[in-house]
Amino acid sequence: MHSREEQMKAFGRLLDVLDQLREKCPWDKKQTNESLRPNTIEEVYELCDALERGDQHDTMKELGDVLMHVMFYAKIGSEQQAFDMADVCNVQADKLIFRHPHIYHPSQVGAPEPKPLPYGEQEEKREFADAKTSEQVLQNWEQIKLKEKDGNKTVLSGVPKALPTLIKAYRIQDKARNVGFDWQQKEDVWDKVHEELEELMAELKKEDKIRSEEELGDFLFSLVNAARLYKLNPDNALEQTNQKFIRRFGYIEEHSIRMGKPLTEMTLEEMDALWNEAKKQEKNNEPNS
Repeated sequence: MHSREEQMKAFGRLLDVLDQLREKCPWDKKQTNESLRPNTIEEVYELCDALERGDQHDTMKELGDVLMHVMFYAKIGSEQQAFDMADVCNVQADKLIFRHPHIYHPSQVGAPEPKPLPYGEQEEKREFADAKTSEQVLQNWEQIKLKEKDGNKTVLSGVPKALPTLIKAYRIQDKARNVGFDWQQKEDVWDKVHEELEELMAELKKEDKIRSEEELGDFLFSLVNAARLYKLNPDNALEQTNQKFIRRFGYIEEHSIRMGKPLTEMTLEEMDALWNEAKKQEKNNEPNS
């Protein structure tokens, strides 16, 4: 691995390359925040894909693409005399220090130790709860964000509007949990899941599309809630199922091509049989199967 000096040198080299491209490359010269935004979203998804696959080399490459976009926005900010890369780094460092009082300002965290104080002295006020576990740190985190000068005005205002809906639902519930709005026992959530499913089925029977869609949203939201309480990532879980479906359906397509029989001419029973073959192959290829 590289030393801190080598890492800083590499970061400076990338800054130099970006400066040259912004000055000399026709494509880079014409980029704006608005034109880069769609590409940034794509790069983040490509990074997520590499992380999902556990591909270290691709993860490194995609991190570079995302870093380049961060630096590009900072470059545009400097051209507009608004901020530069140093401001980005310093603001982030300041924010992390402020949000980690258990590391940088331990006197503000936890109950004071029971010890006699000299006459006339008062106990120092502790602003935040103990932060000895990751759960306690997260609870403090939300409280601290509300105290920041330019931070979130409300607990849920920090959830980006553009987040994919499944991730957004998880983040909304997680933020509410950090200020104490949550089920007392995780098992209690299943009554809510069943209630929402029954309401959905009732509206489906009435064939009321608008109400059915609303109830479907409530049901999905309750399932995300259950996943969160059981420490399961619903986005990862759904993506694993997506990939599993793609593999199994691909198996059906492969065989239809080999048989010279288009999918549109296959019966559902034939496709089901191939689907079960694919499932059986996956099971046989599992470790320790």
